[in-house]
Amino acid sequence: MMDLTAPTLAEDLLLVLFQPDSGAIAGENTLHYVLAGAVLAELTFNESVATTTTRAGSAIVEAEGTAPSDEILRSAWDYAADTPRVVQAMLVAIGPALRQPLLERLIARGDIREENGKVLGMLKTTTLKDGESGRRSGLIGEVRNVLVDGVGPTPRVAALAALIWGSGTLHQLDPEIPWSPAVITRAQELERGNWSAEGATQAVARATAEMIGIIAASVPPQNKELG
Repeated sequence: MMDLTAPTLAEDLLLVLFQPDSGAIAGENTLHYVLAGAVLAELTFNESVATTTTRAGSAIVEAEGTAPSDEILRSAWDYAADTPRVVQAMLVAIGPALRQPLLERLIARGDIREENGKVLGMLKTTTLKDGESGRRSGLIGEVRNVLVDGVGPTPRVAALAALIWGSGTLHQLDPEIPWSPAVITRAQELERGNWSAEGATQAVARATAEMIGIIAASVPPQNKELG
């Protein structure tokens, strides 16, 4: 049975990267890295994994606590629980299998819908359309408020914005989120962990930001300059 409890961070990221006008997903060529990164970031945020650094400088992910109830998070947790994993290797291992089940969840929730058609009257095609649930526009609005208007983010929105920036796809969301020097500066601050969180949340925020930084460094170079 499909798990349709609270959306995961990876679902939110995929929904934000979906572009309703074209039906495409921003950053499709490196999407598996980015979605895997969102899974690892959420596991870090939930304190289900911890990251250590070897003497050689490699970041290692180790499972902690009990397995998450969400199937996608649990699969990644199980992979790290089997043996500690190098972050980059884990991104490559878990990433390719994520797009389809995450997309299926978004379709089941009504956030995205599939529209079937034909080309030349015979070749079947499937196009992704906005499901008009309002959830994508809500997420875009929350990220825009943080990056453009300087609103203090919740840890989850901060992580989402940092992941979008780390993926190198933020410029593709313009004009929904205007692409400007101020937005770039704020996104970089979030990637470094400047989330304005307090107490124990700040410690988790720093750990999650560290993981996102590793993820961003692992994603093949994208456009992060003001064009």
